[in-house]
Amino acid sequence: MIAAKLDRLFRSVLDALEVHAQFIKRGIGLHLIDLGGDIANGLSKLLYTIAVAFAEAERDRIRERMLGTKADQKKRGRFLGGTAPFGWRVGGHGKLIEVYEQQATVQQILALRRKGLSPRAIAARVGGVVSHVAVKNILENAEMKVEAVR
Repeated sequence: MIAAKLDRLFRSVLDALEVHAQFIKRGIGLHLIDLGGDIANGLSKLLYTIAVAFAEAERDRIRERMLGTKADQKKRGRFLGGTAPFGWRVGGHGKLIEVYEQQATVQQILALRRKGLSPRAIAARVGGVVSHVAVKNILENAEMKVEAVR
């Protein structure tokens, strides 16, 4: 098997070592371009194991940095992507800005839910402006905002 980069091939050291052991059992060679070739002899196996450990550590560092950046962006009130929730639009610097016409519908949805109506009944009551799935999303977003305030 030929692979360009080790860090794209395996998720963990354990995974890499187990897969490599299976390759050896089946007579499959592993040629890693970024490590300069086949890993059949003792020294190349050692370098392979060390390289796999470094690749896993780097992947973990990247994930930690991404999570930290997302947490910081969220704390600053920036929208992290995807479709903006109903009642909002994405403005400059990733800030969510209220769409006043839609906010009236959001308030109506919340009021109808407080009266005990189901998402389907609410969607029918607001005149087909949103689907029952959108109503569920609006209600979940409202609950998250309440949790964040507590």
